[in-house]
Amino acid sequence: MQPALGILETTGFTPAIVALDVMDKAASVRVVQVELNDFLGVVIKVVGEVDSVQTAVAAGHAIADKMHGKPVSTTINRPDNEAWKAIESAVEFNPLIQQNVVTVPLSENGPVTKNDNKEPAMSETSSFALGFIETQGFTAVFEAIDNACKAANVEVLGKEKLGGGYVTVIIKGDVAAVKAAIDAGQSKVEGLGKLIAAHVIARPSESVMALLPKA
Repeated sequence: MQPALGILETTGFTPAIVALDVMDKAASVRVVQVELNDFLGVVIKVVGEVDSVQTAVAAGHAIADKMHGKPVSTTINRPDNEAWKAIESAVEFNPLIQQNVVTVPLSENGPVTKNDNKEPAMSETSSFALGFIETQGFTAVFEAIDNACKAANVEVLGKEKLGGGYVTVIIKGDVAAVKAAIDAGQSKVEGLGKLIAAHVIARPSESVMALLPKA
């Protein structure tokens, strides 16, 4: 069993994933899963040594706060085995929004559990960037992503939906292309919906890539 559990909860998908990237790069921790609630919330659960978890959670909290993600976080030292029955959720698919609301990273042997010390398996190096456009309202994000794709050579990786009309589209490409696409996309949101976040992650961490939604 891992010595410590770190929990970071944010409002909005983009602040959560950006925070996860920062956490993964700040200290030696492993993500267990990401869980969505039905009120704009995203919960990230990581495990590792106490000092590493505290460092990672603090770094993730700071960037999520900077992105107005209203973060709440804690570190639990040696969580009780009985408590894990509530903390760790089974992978869950929500047919209403047609996506998972509990997502786990994959290792070479399948889903990673809290007791698995292996890193998520990756098929490629992260010599690229990810871009995120998150809006409140479908019309805004659809217009934004169309403009983004017309502005630069990028690939749409997936779409994530939260409650309250929050929708995030994730793109991939080289850093310059993704930056140009995100700049072009967010410029189209005004008047069609509310821009929640527009962000670029250069060289995303393995944990981020292992948890992204699929198009």
